[in-house]
Amino acid sequence: MMIQTQNETLGRILSDFNLADIELTTGLDLLANTDSKYLRDLRINLSNALAYPNLTKKESYLVVLAVGINEKNSHLVKAFTPLAEAEGATTNEIAELYSLVSLMNVNNVFYRFRHYTQKEYYTNTPAGIKMSIMMNPVLGKEFFELLSLVVSAVNGCEMCVNAHEQSVKQHGATEARIYDAIRLASVVKGFSTLI
Repeated sequence: MMIQTQNETLGRILSDFNLADIELTTGLDLLANTDSKYLRDLRINLSNALAYPNLTKKESYLVVLAVGINEKNSHLVKAFTPLAEAEGATTNEIAELYSLVSLMNVNNVFYRFRHYTQKEYYTNTPAGIKMSIMMNPVLGKEFFELLSLVVSAVNGCEMCVNAHEQSVKQHGATEARIYDAIRLASVVKGFSTLI
């Protein structure tokens, strides 16, 4: 009886998030066929995260897409690209999202290294990393900074998180908006490990 409930829960998760056609991973298969309470929690967490009040549907889908791109999760990318487009995301915005994720990976590695080593030479030598896409983003400065913060948080770069959190607030974001974006990203990052 419980196993059937878990399979139904998994079916609802996959259906609700445009993933009904994916092949089950070992982890999902194990969760679906055991007495795992986590699937129910996961479904609730995902549903709640995609409905946080400080993000529009389009923004939520773009946050999910950014995490999917960052995690190289083709299932999330395939599922959430059309959802974002249906909410008005343009080809230019989605292309910029790929650029943003790539640039944040460059910066996150570089600035984490600087932070970890804390050596004068590394700290004082110019990075020499071109970042012109940050100047006038198609996604808008505030949302671009919010997405940069999200990717930096997922990648664990303390310096980048602090810099982007300060910048996104300077561009008008509230702490509640930032918090919702980070909560959504954390739930999606966890989900990404299972699909």
